[in-house]
Amino acid sequence: MKKSKKHRAAAKTRRVKPAKNGVSAAAIKARAAGLKLFKVAGRPTKQDVILVYGKKGPVMTWAQRAAAGVPAAKFQAALAAKRAGR
Repeated sequence: MKKSKKHRAAAKTRRVKPAKNGVSAAAIKARAAGLKLFKVAGRPTKQDVILVYGKKGPVMTWAQRAAAGVPAAKFQAALAAKRAGR
């Protein structure tokens, strides 16, 4: 069946509403910043993070990891040093 002209026009002008999942704009920005730091760190695996930061490494934020002594930019160097020390 062919849709009427009025129905097709209404379908084209309908706006897509953002999902109401309860996530604030601040949370979205914080997650984006964390993902950028994850890329800077060379996309480490969970085992790599545990090796460098210890058992609590995966649950830490990148700011906490930097305070622990290894910022995201220095992660690969710290990982290589830990692997060489094994």
